[in-house]
Amino acid sequence: MPEIDYLRISLIDKCNFRCQYCMPEEAKLNYVLNQELLSNQEILTLVRDVFMPLGFTKFRLTGGEPLLRPGLVDLVRDLAQLPACKDLALTTNGFLLADLAQPLYDAGLKRINISLDSLDPQIFDQIIGNRGKSRWQQTWEGILTAHQVGFDPLKLNVVVIPGLNDQEVLDLAALSIDRQWHIRFIEFMPIGNSYLFGEKAWIDSEEIRQSVRQKWGLVESNIKGNGPADVFQIPNAKGTLGFISQMSECFCDRCNRVRLSADGWLRPCLLNETGQIDLKTALRDGVSSENLQAKISQLLLLKPEINFKERDSGTEAGTYTRTMSQIGG
Repeated sequence: MPEIDYLRISLIDKCNFRCQYCMPEEAKLNYVLNQELLSNQEILTLVRDVFMPLGFTKFRLTGGEPLLRPGLVDLVRDLAQLPACKDLALTTNGFLLADLAQPLYDAGLKRINISLDSLDPQIFDQIIGNRGKSRWQQTWEGILTAHQVGFDPLKLNVVVIPGLNDQEVLDLAALSIDRQWHIRFIEFMPIGNSYLFGEKAWIDSEEIRQSVRQKWGLVESNIKGNGPADVFQIPNAKGTLGFISQMSECFCDRCNRVRLSADGWLRPCLLNETGQIDLKTALRDGVSSENLQAKISQLLLLKPEINFKERDSGTEAGTYTRTMSQIGG
């Protein structure tokens, strides 16, 4: 079991997209009230006084859509200045990034992941649940701005959905050839969506890799990230291709992260809440940092035994009742 040193921090459960794999239309969304969200100061206190003394050095800001979070740039600056912060990253849908890329970079954010599930504006809008003016172009401009500002690595996350964007895999992979971009193909996970895309909702990563091999060839990359992606390269490409295969190739034994939801719940796993801790209530009740560290240490001891496929979901199809945006994926 790897050292658990990576905390994903959800800043907000709201989003300006409604992606089918994250916030499906059939899901009932009860957003967290603003006063129930962890404040910027509470997040900073937990990171500095609780998690860092436990050996956490890597942090990722997520949502919902974190660019909607008030005071985001200030929070990034405060976190980036902590001496024990070795890595600070952010995941976004990119729609608001054109205006925020430079301020975030100047504040100390150096790594960013941007969701881009299609190069076709119509398919893109279908996936994100948009029925008005297309949002593809503004998202693409956000990606280009992040690249120009200097984010390196710049990662593009692609959730491969059968029958929607699976025919674009090679076009998306080609983005890594002439740019130092890291394209990450993610197997669709049935979270709160009742298997929207059929009995088998995902396409195995190996099937995608085989398509790339047949087109260009594929070699293992010596560039490795902090997460669970298996990283490859098209020969002589500037960027890489990563594959996150949580459905076909479970990587729970390699997981080095825990998740803090926007309302302050610490969870050991994306889909398994065994041992979860309400840090917000404890913090607001005046529980000491030492006591919080002790609680988290017990949770970390449990983590090697926790596997998301062995959870008791309590639902008919084995799906999860919360959406990805509510978990803080």
